[in-house]
Amino acid sequence: MKKASVILSSALLLGVLAGCGNNTNNAPAATNAPAETTAPAANSANAATETAKYQDGTYYGTIEADAETGWQTYVLLTVEGGKITKANWDAFNVKNAGDLKKKVSEDGKYGLVEKGGAQAEWHEQAAKAEAFLIEKQDPAALTFDAEGKTDAVSGVSVHVNDFVVAAQAALAAGPVEAGAYKDGGYVAEGEMDAESGWKSTVALSVANGNIVAVKFSGVNAAGDDKKQYSVDGKYGMKAGGATAEWHEEIAKAEAYFLENKGAAPALDAEGKTDAISGVSIHVGEYFTLAEKALEGAK
Repeated sequence: MKKASVILSSALLLGVLAGCGNNTNNAPAATNAPAETTAPAANSANAATETAKYQDGTYYGTIEADAETGWQTYVLLTVEGGKITKANWDAFNVKNAGDLKKKVSEDGKYGLVEKGGAQAEWHEQAAKAEAFLIEKQDPAALTFDAEGKTDAVSGVSVHVNDFVVAAQAALAAGPVEAGAYKDGGYVAEGEMDAESGWKSTVALSVANGNIVAVKFSGVNAAGDDKKQYSVDGKYGMKAGGATAEWHEEIAKAEAYFLENKGAAPALDAEGKTDAISGVSIHVGEYFTLAEKALEGAK
């Protein structure tokens, strides 16, 4: 009887030891539980990164001007809280300066519906593309075909490739500081010169607060544009012994104006300057008129 009880006690002891052995083997499994909580932490970090995708600030990007039309697309983006909250797709004209493309369209002068047979004007279609970018937060989401057109946005038949490329350029460049002027087009004109029959005119375009386009020209009683009049060979400065035509010289004055952000060169009493190589014509009045035009941009 004693022998039987010893055997029974041994069996019970082995059972207890076996149970302890199983608990030891399961211990690593129990330690895996906290590892499962690391995934949500990683997801939270990713979410924060997506929320703050871009650095806060104002972004400006542009592309080369269209050689035929003179329109040069630019995009202004506002980023707040890491997200694009405002998008402005517009253009200035390097040939004529003055009003920006949206204003030209809003005033009915672009004529996308009347002349092009479109269902909506350019500024209306641009607004839809802007809204799409704000929604998607990525210019690349606005896909386009070989002609630059898209099926991604209903009601947009205009070419959007310029918008996409300019927006991408803006984001790649990073935040920028805006200039001192109000965006828009500004003009000024002088008095009709009784001797020459021309009245000097100035047109300026401002984007992101900076002067981006300028046109120094003039108009006569017949309404001819002085610069085009010269291009057409009707002004005849070379025929009078000059080394360059009027439109060629005034183009150098325009370039000087843009490079120096509107600052005038040293001028003599006749309005001529030695500061711009290759310019022998009177340019003083143009810089004065430009200053007058910019009064409305302050």
